[in-house]
Amino acid sequence: MTTQDAVRQAVAAVTDPELRRPIGDLDMVRDIVVDGSTARVSIVLTIVGCPAAARIESDVRAAAASVPGIEEAVVEVGVMTPGERKALTEKLRDGRPARQMPFGPDSLTRVILVSSGKGGVGKSTMTANLAVALAEQGLSVGLVDADVHGFSIPGLLGIPAGTQPTRIDDLMLPPVAYGVKTISIGMFLRDGEAVVAWRGPMLHRTVQQFLTDVFFGDLDILLIDMPPGTGDIAISIGQILPHAEVLVVTTPQAAAAEVAIRSGLVARQTGQKVIGVVENMAALTLPDGTSIDLFGSGGGAAVAEALSADAPVELLASIPLSPALRTGGDSGVPVVIGEPSDAAAAAIHDLARTLSGRGRGLAGRSLPMRVG
Repeated sequence: MTTQDAVRQAVAAVTDPELRRPIGDLDMVRDIVVDGSTARVSIVLTIVGCPAAARIESDVRAAAASVPGIEEAVVEVGVMTPGERKALTEKLRDGRPARQMPFGPDSLTRVILVSSGKGGVGKSTMTANLAVALAEQGLSVGLVDADVHGFSIPGLLGIPAGTQPTRIDDLMLPPVAYGVKTISIGMFLRDGEAVVAWRGPMLHRTVQQFLTDVFFGDLDILLIDMPPGTGDIAISIGQILPHAEVLVVTTPQAAAAEVAIRSGLVARQTGQKVIGVVENMAALTLPDGTSIDLFGSGGGAAVAEALSADAPVELLASIPLSPALRTGGDSGVPVVIGEPSDAAAAAIHDLARTLSGRGRGLAGRSLPMRVG
């Protein structure tokens, strides 16, 4: 292999941080010239003002300079032509028509809705931490913040205000935080702005666009942070994703458990499968070894039992009340990353292992096959 070939090979392996694929596969590498110990590398980005431009340029320079015999790497950055962008978007869709929802019944992506009967039970915090814990296991994870009126996922994952998806023609590339590809209505609003007076049709269209226009690529798991209750969005997602699985979050408190049961029953009416219950804010263990049931006890088990009439539903996890879990949400550093030894973090990691270990059944589904 010549030095020029070695440089091309090294540069082609650099990963686009938004598309999560090597830039060689994305046809972003152009001319490479080696003159003595200097390598001149030409690449093209997808759009003008690509937010990942600085990182890609830096990674390309480092990759070229890592080749034996190269002491200096000069990187020239251009932009794809409209025709090249069109070819790229078609390649990314892999033959799928534009604006087609890729998470249908035959998809290999496991779709899990995280729901609760009422607000304030820590559902979004649980969803964000669970997504990060799953990504830490090496899974490809997407996260849709479907809580349009009460969105909080961007803040919980430390995504800066004003961060928007990158647009490549009619594709939106979701921001990536802690390895999780994330989309939220909060990314399209000014800081402090709220969603006001949106009703069923607008909410339905928003959720549908998140699932069709956002390019997540190949995912192992897609988590959807549901709004509390059984309103318009729950009904819309029940229509769009009737095959989705549902994880019900409650607190130990009897009042919260009673409402959580309703959300599970409504999900089941749309054909979705309740795969388990997570009890958040369980007993807090103090330094002296004693524990405080600040929100009572038994709520999670009660929800699981009530939802087990047709098929067994397990209490999959009991997450202890944790100051670190709360501070992690405020700082945008999930506790599973910031303080992995915390009791709540350990319980969420256990939950992630339980969910990933079970997988999704393939019975009754047609699997995509390629010939040639």
